[in-house]
Amino acid sequence: MIVGIDLGTTYSLCAVFREGKPHLVPNVHGRFLTPSVVAIHKDGSILVGDAARETRVMHPERTAYRFKRWMGSEQRIEIASKSFSAPQLSSFVLQSLKNDAEQFLADKVTEAVITVPAYFNDLQRRATKFAGELAGLRVRRIVNEPTAAALAYGFHDRHAEKHLMVVDLGGGTFDVTIMEVFEGTLEIVSTSGENFLGGEDFTDRLVGRVLQSQGLQIEHCEVHQPLRVSRLRQICERAKLQLSTEENVLIKPPNDRGELIEEATPFSISRSEFASLSLPLLNRLLHPIHKALRDSGRSMSQIDEIIFVGGATRMPCMKEFITEQLGTNPRSDLNPDQVVALGAAVQAALLMEDRAVADIVMTDVCPHTLGIEVSKDIGGNQLSGYFSPIIHRNTTIPVSKEGLFTTTEPNQFSVELRIFQGESRKVKDNLLLGTLTISGLPAGPAGSPFFVRFTYNSSGILEVEAVIPETGKKFSTVLTQSHFKLTAIEIDNAIREMQLYKFYPRDDIENQKLLAFCERIVGEISPFHRQSLESAIDVWEQAMSSGDREFFETAKSGLLIILSQLGFSYDHGEDL
Repeated sequence: MIVGIDLGTTYSLCAVFREGKPHLVPNVHGRFLTPSVVAIHKDGSILVGDAARETRVMHPERTAYRFKRWMGSEQRIEIASKSFSAPQLSSFVLQSLKNDAEQFLADKVTEAVITVPAYFNDLQRRATKFAGELAGLRVRRIVNEPTAAALAYGFHDRHAEKHLMVVDLGGGTFDVTIMEVFEGTLEIVSTSGENFLGGEDFTDRLVGRVLQSQGLQIEHCEVHQPLRVSRLRQICERAKLQLSTEENVLIKPPNDRGELIEEATPFSISRSEFASLSLPLLNRLLHPIHKALRDSGRSMSQIDEIIFVGGATRMPCMKEFITEQLGTNPRSDLNPDQVVALGAAVQAALLMEDRAVADIVMTDVCPHTLGIEVSKDIGGNQLSGYFSPIIHRNTTIPVSKEGLFTTTEPNQFSVELRIFQGESRKVKDNLLLGTLTISGLPAGPAGSPFFVRFTYNSSGILEVEAVIPETGKKFSTVLTQSHFKLTAIEIDNAIREMQLYKFYPRDDIENQKLLAFCERIVGEISPFHRQSLESAIDVWEQAMSSGDREFFETAKSGLLIILSQLGFSYDHGEDL
């Protein structure tokens, strides 16, 4: 049995697919939502979920929360004089969910699909997989949260044909995804987001406002009065939820020891005041939304439905803001807190080849651009540090793309490829994923060519391959971080799977024949016609290097048409 897990910033939950549909797994308290909070009891035992959240109020120094935001980083979180990484803390939550699932199923659970924000980078995804492994789970697939939500909706409405925008505001992250649904196929078109924007930031705005009314600053109080802040945060979280159904809420602030006393002056806030307080955060939603639309090549008039995902979308100010800005009333008929876990269970069913999902097909996209560091000639000087994309963001995956590069120095016998992920023009602002050294380049002037191919699959595994065309020598690596390593078997399986997506038209003997034929014809035709044929050859060579099958076929057809117009019929059997 493969379980589906929504590992959230604020809450996490688990679901399983059986009897033809996804089911949520209750925890030991009979609830579906388990707080993503870890604490160390005074006896040294680990507390997870509701017990840890209660500990947080009076013993914040013994408690960790929001650690999902530190996934993929070197950040250490101190709890009761002990130091943990974000994957370690996440593994405690996953272990708790695993135990709940085993109790629910009366069987061992060893495999899982785990969801992540769509805008998580490569390190964050690998950290999530590592957390699963620490919890004793083989992570079969890492799935984007909006994709999982769309799978849940697609499972219930699989014959619809529409363009969707999935707006996912969770406890700590925000994603927006544009997708198409048709005949049981869910195709992700584009995605964007922000990893440090979620419902807890709205709570913090309210905490800051209450403290400000007392002449206090949240930054000062977090350091010097942590009990006041931890108790007030709990009270404000409850008040935020109340404002979803009530017009006004009274907040009773605690004292500096976190105690509630009768003499405290209540703080009153209305729903409209909270909306005004939240406006700076709401405005931050717009940039990722417009970016996703721009990348998809669509306008809001072409979006049929907006789907709300994540508990923070329950806030009335969120719904009002999105409706006003985008002109469409969002849909949330599936519980926004639960839909991602349900979709993860549907993905698990796809992996298990369950007959109930046999007619569902899902495609996803690469959320970030992948490329290498290159040098550029700027004013006659070779300057390094520039980013050259190979796979662009929002490319449908799995995918394999290739680029042609050259050496910058005479007799340059080796090149260290530095592989990056990001959108910035310079690599210093992007994320370094790893390196690959090419050696044995032939002696000669600067400009010696070599090809670099990136192959990226739906599990977020990137294979980098480099080829020296003059010698045919190949170099390759599957990028993994040292502390998030895949097993040798997993790497071998990933490489075998990736071979299915690779496309090497320049190595095909028929294409080499056609190229030789065209180059011979160039020398035979008039200068008037030569330019058009050379341009078509250039485009075709570019298409061969791109590894894009559709681009290649289009360019080849264009080349053959021009040959025909010039009166030359290409014979496939002609010798080189």
